[in-house]
Amino acid sequence: MSETPQPADLIVFGGTGDLSMRKLLPALYHSDRDGRLAPETRVIAMSRGGLDDADFRGKVDAEVRGSVPVDDLGVWQRFLGRLHHVTVDISGQDPTGWARLAGMLGGHEHRDRVFYLASPPMTFGPFCREAHRAGLVTPASRVVLEKPLGRDLASALRINDEVGAIFDERQIYRIDHYLGKETVQNLLVLRFANAFLEPIWNSLWIDHVQITVAETVGTPGRRGYYDHAGALRDMVQNHLLQLLCLVAMEPPSRNDRESIRDEKVKVLQSLRAVTGGEVDRFTVRGQYTAGESGGVPVPGYLDEPDNTAPTEDSRRVETFAAIRAEVKNWRWAGVPFYLRTGKRMPYRCSEIVVQFKDVPHSIFPGSTPNRLVLRLQPSEGIQLNIMAKEPGAGEVALKPVPLGLSFAETFTGRVPEAYERLLMDVLAGNPTLFMRRDEVEAAWRWIDPILDEWESRGTVPEPYPAGSAGPAAAHELVGRSGRVWHEEGLA
Repeated sequence: MSETPQPADLIVFGGTGDLSMRKLLPALYHSDRDGRLAPETRVIAMSRGGLDDADFRGKVDAEVRGSVPVDDLGVWQRFLGRLHHVTVDISGQDPTGWARLAGMLGGHEHRDRVFYLASPPMTFGPFCREAHRAGLVTPASRVVLEKPLGRDLASALRINDEVGAIFDERQIYRIDHYLGKETVQNLLVLRFANAFLEPIWNSLWIDHVQITVAETVGTPGRRGYYDHAGALRDMVQNHLLQLLCLVAMEPPSRNDRESIRDEKVKVLQSLRAVTGGEVDRFTVRGQYTAGESGGVPVPGYLDEPDNTAPTEDSRRVETFAAIRAEVKNWRWAGVPFYLRTGKRMPYRCSEIVVQFKDVPHSIFPGSTPNRLVLRLQPSEGIQLNIMAKEPGAGEVALKPVPLGLSFAETFTGRVPEAYERLLMDVLAGNPTLFMRRDEVEAAWRWIDPILDEWESRGTVPEPYPAGSAGPAAAHELVGRSGRVWHEEGLA
């Protein structure tokens, strides 16, 4: 991004929704406070809410201000002054809102224009068509698509075709906020800016890799959505596979917008297909039942408060998924990648664990293999466990000792949220951390056979108590090869 920020118009469809109020607007406020928004930049929320500018600013002041550290009221008032609201109908039956938006944007065609679709994926195509019909799509326009991009390969292809009919691929930014986290960025730096790792970053030295995204929350009020998504679509197809790609990718030829994405696509295309009877062997799905979270009793998935009663889909949807994946190439042959995600787990934790093999010949009893842990949340950092001698006379006693990098302790400044980085990248026209069309479709091609097998059998997921580390079958998945899940912070 250039030192002097350029004026832009950021139009957020779904601008009064949960994502906008919890993530996008706070991220934009922090960017404004840090001087990364040009004075002329505007944020225009679009919704069906019937609000005028004053109403919307009052809503943001009431709902967002308490969640961000507003230490300068002048900056906050400046930020509120950037905000506008347009009531719009994307069905095309009422063009009034589109006409008003066109009037606001008229005369500013030279500015970067970003459409951020913080809305369900079935609205992506209709929104793009109506924006084009209203004459709002310029050569300087970009569109940001939130996940999930469809619910299978067929729907992803349809959405990509609909959006691609209006916007060129270079204008489309498919967002995965995990790629904006500092630890994810540091994974690339750790791998490709340090000479000591590359010689051992392969199957000769690495035993296996674990990627875990665990959440303590359940789905109160969201069962209607989650019944048709589930953990595999909601988390594995995007977040976990993206992290796998960054661990497994080959060194790109340069740090530019396409080289990194090229290498990620190659990883997805190299994943060994899990089909037919192998689905039982290499995948696990579970659904949480009543238990405890933080010492407080919580209901099971089917009993979570919601506006609708549980359905057959509710009984069959997974809130936990674990998969044993393999990357079939020269570097990773024989190295399993274990992916795991679940709701109502004991702790909130997102991490990548690279488990190295034991030394070829140990002369010390009690030694254990080295382990590299990259923690994405709740406290971002990197930890390398090495063997060291405990102080004392007599026989040599070994103990695993962590060499750690805590971002909070090492870097005194505030660590930006993922959405801050990604929004600034969109405004700067940098797509490196966003998914390309072929990348999204390659991920669905690997996920679809697993979904098809689960759904064709009509069986229910294995139950696990809320507050536990998942169903027993997940431990058997790694245990069959003599391995165990990394449970520090989870059990």
